Amino acid sequence: MQASSHSYKRVAIAACFGTFLEWYDFLTFATLAVVFAPLFFPTSDPSTALLASLATFGVGMVVRPIGAAIFGSIGDRIGRRPVFMITIALMGIATVSVGFLPTYSQAGIWAPILLVGLRLLQGLSAGGEIGGSAVYLTEHAGEVNRGFKTSFLQLMGPLGILVSTLQIALLQNYLTQEQFLSWGWRVPFWISLILLLLAFKARMALEETPIYLQLSKAETQSKNPLRDNLKDPETRKRMFLLFFCISAGGAVLFFCVQVYTSIFLKTSVKLSPQLVDQLSVYATIALLPLTVFAGWLSDKIGRKPVVVSGLILGATLILPAFHLLQENSNSTILVALVLICLSGILALVVGPQTALLAELFPAKTRNSAATLPHNLAAGWIGGLLPLIVTWLNQQWASDIAGLWYPTIFLGGGAIVAIAFLPETKAVELSK
Repeated sequence: MQASSHSYKRVAIAACFGTFLEWYDFLTFATLAVVFAPLFFPTSDPSTALLASLATFGVGMVVRPIGAAIFGSIGDRIGRRPVFMITIALMGIATVSVGFLPTYSQAGIWAPILLVGLRLLQGLSAGGEIGGSAVYLTEHAGEVNRGFKTSFLQLMGPLGILVSTLQIALLQNYLTQEQFLSWGWRVPFWISLILLLLAFKARMALEETPIYLQLSKAETQSKNPLRDNLKDPETRKRMFLLFFCISAGGAVLFFCVQVYTSIFLKTSVKLSPQLVDQLSVYATIALLPLTVFAGWLSDKIGRKPVVVSGLILGATLILPAFHLLQENSNSTILVALVLICLSGILALVVGPQTALLAELFPAKTRNSAATLPHNLAAGWIGGLLPLIVTWLNQQWASDIAGLWYPTIFLGGGAIVAIAFLPETKAVELSK
């Protein structure tokens, strides 16, 4: 069932803009983790404050599977479109509210409690959006060049962090440190209100996917999609493969490349925040065309070889890359090249990911089957990675030792993918 080119572009723009807002909101918090530490978690030990701030970021990731279970089932029962309207509203309200929170010096213990509460709402919203949007877009994409068409959705995460990073860099450039810590850090959260209104208007014009309309017309929707998924052995197997190989692999690489590198360069390597933000922008800009190229390549040679190559390269090169960053911090060009190479590895896994999320599962339970393992991996594996890596580094008194965790995980994911991951690029989505 092929959508017209014009219709698909309209759907893709509206869906991607909403997902961009979700990522912008979600990742602005990660970008400001170092700033939040003294504002909301004051302590005499900066390392403890940073851990508390990273833990608060992780809390939002941990509850993502709950949001995925709730909203994924709703998407299979009543349609993909209604879920989009709910999740975008939840995320927007929670994020704007962060911009008005009192700090610890103003409200005491209530400041971190409120921050964690809003972070939980963000996590529930992201659980319904991220994964569900992949299904929605792929079901509109038709049967031809799905990997290329849907790879653009994967740009929304990098674009979200790029915009939030640029905003914060500009604010830090034009404001004094006292002004930034006093009110400047709130500006990105206030701006999200404007983005929320634009995204909500765009999503009001979205149509239900043709595949779901076909299911609805035939009245073949699942009444309890999550239970049906867990009862079916083949679906359970594919949910595990999505969790362990594709989603966890992509999440580990994403948080290593897009989140933890920034924290590592600022706290361990001691580069200036302004330089780190500039380098992060270069790496993110490079990631955009590389991701689309990986999606296109998966249409030509298959999803499996592209994803597996990314997992293998990640397992092989993560540790050497961070050693290079640590030992050559004086060479800005070398640091930038390392970050761009890491972005290329990430692109290989996430480029085909949108199409794979939908292609692995049957239409009537696709939304819940894809969103739950995807968000479980992103939340529990990827989202907690900065916290776990930082904690392991502290335990071993090393700035690098904790990176064995993502290295081993990527290696295991590559082995399982080679043995069991099916090729899906020719799958008919309406079945």
